[in-house]
Amino acid sequence: MEMMQHMGAGFAAAFTLENMLFICAGVVLGIIFGVLPGMGSVTALAILVPITFYFSPLAAIAFLVGVNKGGTSGGAIPAILINAPGTPEAAVTALDGYPLARQGKPEKAMKTALYSSVFGDTFSDIMLILLAAPAAAVALKFGPTEFTAIILFSFTMIAALAGRSLVKGIMAAALGVFLSTWGLDPVDTTERMTFGSVYLWDGIPLLPMAIGTLAMSSIISQLYDLRRCGETEEVAAQLSSAAQFKENNRLHPIEYWGNIRTLFRSASIGTCIGMLPGLGVSLAAFLGYGAAKRASPHADEFGKGRLEGIQATEAANSAVVGSNLIPTIALGIPGNVAAALLIGAFMIHGVVPGPLMMQEHGALVYSIFASMLMANLAHLVIGRIGIRIWVQFVKIPKTYVLPTVVLLCVAGVYIPSNSMFDVGVLFVFTALGYAMRKSGFSIVCLVIGFLLGPMFEIALRQTVLIHKADFSVFFTHPIALVFVVLTIVFAWRFTVGGKKKPVRSAPVAGAD
Repeated sequence: MEMMQHMGAGFAAAFTLENMLFICAGVVLGIIFGVLPGMGSVTALAILVPITFYFSPLAAIAFLVGVNKGGTSGGAIPAILINAPGTPEAAVTALDGYPLARQGKPEKAMKTALYSSVFGDTFSDIMLILLAAPAAAVALKFGPTEFTAIILFSFTMIAALAGRSLVKGIMAAALGVFLSTWGLDPVDTTERMTFGSVYLWDGIPLLPMAIGTLAMSSIISQLYDLRRCGETEEVAAQLSSAAQFKENNRLHPIEYWGNIRTLFRSASIGTCIGMLPGLGVSLAAFLGYGAAKRASPHADEFGKGRLEGIQATEAANSAVVGSNLIPTIALGIPGNVAAALLIGAFMIHGVVPGPLMMQEHGALVYSIFASMLMANLAHLVIGRIGIRIWVQFVKIPKTYVLPTVVLLCVAGVYIPSNSMFDVGVLFVFTALGYAMRKSGFSIVCLVIGFLLGPMFEIALRQTVLIHKADFSVFFTHPIALVFVVLTIVFAWRFTVGGKKKPVRSAPVAGAD
């Protein structure tokens, strides 16, 4: 009964004009930050959290929730239009989104991404409302051994699905893990591969590394092709007739809802990933995409502009946004960096996340839940209006667009750190990314390896220390055993089993 009272009071407090305006403002700012290479929702939250000190607690959290939702889906826009993903999860969207845009269907691709993002968001928000406390308790059963097995399985699956060759995918992921070890050792603080530079004590900075390999290398490749072949007319020809363009970009309900199983599958994957602290949006995007590709009878069409690939990716990565608040609210443990920043916003307003939060601030918690559902509606409306604006960029000649994006990439790296060292790192990884594209190595495997490397190292070292180097624990812990078996099965299937279908790598993941 008390829960129902809190829920009623919370929803009544959330449905106000002031709260809705804050939500809409957050969604708009989030989308803008998401479109800018290297920014995204985390950067937006880091910049905007301090100004919420002057808001009421509900308005502050509602505003930041809108920023997080808008920023997560906004990264899909440049990935689809110009193959310039500023974040790893957007790179997965580009696998099918960019080929669809090249076919003269950029609006259709962005509609699919938007609707799928809102679907995944709404699904995870409902799960958050229903399962906040019990699901967080289950997440506590995952220890270092389980996390090691999960990440190892993730590496194998991603390597198998990201490019032509499993071996090249594993090599790229291994390089990413190696690069993630540069800096001070997390246990004894000894220097590793710092070359005497204090700039590397904290390791290779993620932002210039990700932007350089994913976005800048793609832009440089396109600029080279543009200089060699001139402005292509592939998209321009499709846009020559307004009527033809409108027909090509109409998203029929049967096209979208015909993949309802993919939407629910990916939303469930993203929700589960979000409940486990630290795994993040990028892993959810790849696992959702991989699961859809394995289950689809049209797997050979993935990477060539298939709507199902966009749906799988966006539903999965957006589902993380809601579910990562489950451990945050129930246990006070942030699910990812965005959730950690939201904890900071809670504490600014005197609210301490944890087991007592539901009891002491029940009305506020349910007001936040209601605000999240309202933010999904605002995201749908604002995002749909914005598609007509963003699609106009396709009509601008690449000779103007691509150099502008290069400048935005450099600015996006320099502004947060105010360091020319980071700009230098950006160009180093741009060259590495370009070389990997031309040689057929998966850039996304490199970035995912870099992202998951620190967690993998810590979890593995903790497992070794706790169990005194007894690796049989991977076979005695039931959850870890499941993922070890899955790793072996996937490795066999894509190598010895020979069942991996040859699929042309998308430009963002391998060679051009």
